[in-house]
Amino acid sequence: MPKVSSVIVPYAAYLRVYEPLAAFPDEERAHWTRYARRPDRPSYQDELRRSLADLLPTPPVAVPVHESADAFVTEVDGVVCVCPWRTRLRGWQALGEVAEDFPEPVLDALIPPVVRRQSAQDYERWLERNPDARPWIRTATWQVPINWFVLVSDAEREYDGGDGERTAAPVLRYRTPMVQARRRVARGLRALREAVDEGPLIDGLVDVGRWLEEFHPRSLVELDYGGLVHALPAGELEADHSAADVAEGIEALRHGDGVAAGAAYGRLVERWRAVRDRRSAN
Repeated sequence: MPKVSSVIVPYAAYLRVYEPLAAFPDEERAHWTRYARRPDRPSYQDELRRSLADLLPTPPVAVPVHESADAFVTEVDGVVCVCPWRTRLRGWQALGEVAEDFPEPVLDALIPPVVRRQSAQDYERWLERNPDARPWIRTATWQVPINWFVLVSDAEREYDGGDGERTAAPVLRYRTPMVQARRRVARGLRALREAVDEGPLIDGLVDVGRWLEEFHPRSLVELDYGGLVHALPAGELEADHSAADVAEGIEALRHGDGVAAGAAYGRLVERWRAVRDRRSAN
């Protein structure tokens, strides 16, 4: 496999769930217990580099042949929690969505039709054996979906501008207990359904809420801007309080204040339109 030592990080954000070891079956729990003790665990940048390296051969490796045995690890109140990468599963799912992002001639040039067909057939066979499979990580390119911000609060915002002792690059993320994330989804859905007709925002929140129900109630939910920190100037990144805007908008809807809700939504739209404009420029 070609070595990728220096790459431009894809502009993607991530929604991750870290589950306690007790949530996993015995054999898998034993693996993650040993894994969590390793001092050389890879980072999210390593995951990206491996994925990009798979795209360099001809034809490209659209989906890994074997499932990843890696995970992100954190500790919550003294309890070790892991977020398995499940790179193969996520690759299949992403391949099914990529047709929405590119015209067919461009898509064919990037990933030949025969590769896509074979991957789709492999995924169908795998799903027959693993009907309940779900990823621990969701990815969004060139945006953070508004419904993700419903899960977190501005008080949980963690920002590091980078170039310091902790990180070389900026970091912007939110972390919240699963019970809080689920509660916010329920409150947000009530407010939205009472104020507006069915629409993409409600559909997206229902979808992410169902996904969260698949995990252990003592899990940790993380919203990470990931590579998007490189798409925003430092000043804009530091001033980004999108979760606060979403919370303000939902609270305004609960009180029937359409003007305040519209103003909060307008700030969000303007902020993320600027990011998507940079995508067009590239």
